[in-house]
Amino acid sequence: MASPSPTLPPVSATGSGTQQRYTSALAAVTTLFFLWGFITCLNDILIPYLKAIFQLSFAQANLINLCFFGAYFLVSIPAGKLVSRVGYKRGMLIGFGVAAVGAYLFYPAAAQRVYGLFLGALFVLASGITILQVAANPYVAILGPPESASSRLTLTQAFNSLGTTLAPLLGSALILSRLPKLNTAAGAASIDVTAVQTPYLIIGTALLLISLLLSQVNLPHIEPATDEVAAVDASSTRAWHYRHLVLGVVGIFAYVGAEVAIGSHIVNYLALPDVLGLDPEAAGRRVTFYWGTAMVGRFMGAYLLNKVSPAKLLAFNAVCAVVLILISVNTSGEVATYSLLAVGLMNSIMWPVIFPLALAGLGRHTAEGSGLLCTAVVGGAIIPMLFGFIADHSGLRLALLLPAVCYLYIMWYGLRGSRRAGVA
Repeated sequence: MASPSPTLPPVSATGSGTQQRYTSALAAVTTLFFLWGFITCLNDILIPYLKAIFQLSFAQANLINLCFFGAYFLVSIPAGKLVSRVGYKRGMLIGFGVAAVGAYLFYPAAAQRVYGLFLGALFVLASGITILQVAANPYVAILGPPESASSRLTLTQAFNSLGTTLAPLLGSALILSRLPKLNTAAGAASIDVTAVQTPYLIIGTALLLISLLLSQVNLPHIEPATDEVAAVDASSTRAWHYRHLVLGVVGIFAYVGAEVAIGSHIVNYLALPDVLGLDPEAAGRRVTFYWGTAMVGRFMGAYLLNKVSPAKLLAFNAVCAVVLILISVNTSGEVATYSLLAVGLMNSIMWPVIFPLALAGLGRHTAEGSGLLCTAVVGGAIIPMLFGFIADHSGLRLALLLPAVCYLYIMWYGLRGSRRAGVA
């Protein structure tokens, strides 16, 4: 029996020209996906950079992911309540403001050369992005016909991937290119702090400018309409009472954890003598292929998801990701390199498919469900930490088996776990 196509609650909008306003609103919100993709992927550059400067182990370096993605765990549920109270647009504006503050905090953190300050700045930055995610993802999902929710979210996520594709290129040129100086007599102290300060000052300013532009855009007012699920007595049900949502939370946890664990360690993996033995800057440029294939996959997915079952395509991609990881682990050189980078292509449709599958039929609980799903992004903190622990003790190759286990769960969710079973 095929898994049902993702359906979200019907929507109502106020004002005339609703369809045209939907298109304009979707175009405006898509710009947000690009920027936070760029910011998130810069972590893949920060990890090897700060690891070298502060002489960190893999586990210590992954505190970057712990602070960044840990913010999702702590902030997502309050952000869901905030968005429910102030609306999607105001929620996004608040998110932009908080994220801008976090970006500006990189300036004093770099000036003081204190690792803890970097982590604090990342946490504030991620808190703002969390609010943006909680507001924008369900907004895009319900901004149009329910049957095309996965396709629509995949298209906007493709622009998120454009940001993650460009970030390694610019980050390698502006940040990792400074790492060779670590081998000089002056050591880490010789690194120019503007290597980190300047990019994040630009990011903070861009966040404020985009929020200013967004404040001038007339976004349509969207409200979930009552459906068969929402009609259940709201006093006795909450979002977490729905089995397919809870299992979807685990799916998001596994997906983000696997994607971040691989992306954050590609530079170190490609530096291994039995892989390619690349220097940090050259390896950093290869990270672009990982995120670039995800971008290509999302543009393709926006078309394919209108033709095939989203749940089946999710399972297929997960199986392919496991196969590619196993190939990389058991080979060397270019084969090991490009089989791992190709996992990015398989990642492409996972978030935009899991998200609407998990929100299907939640009705008035959609905002709360979105908050729970964004909480699961903490997988990007926990799984890379476990990955780093395994890498420190058993090597990077063996550590890659952890993401493979995550993809096996995603395969099961696509085939079985995403089926709607009502209230638990």
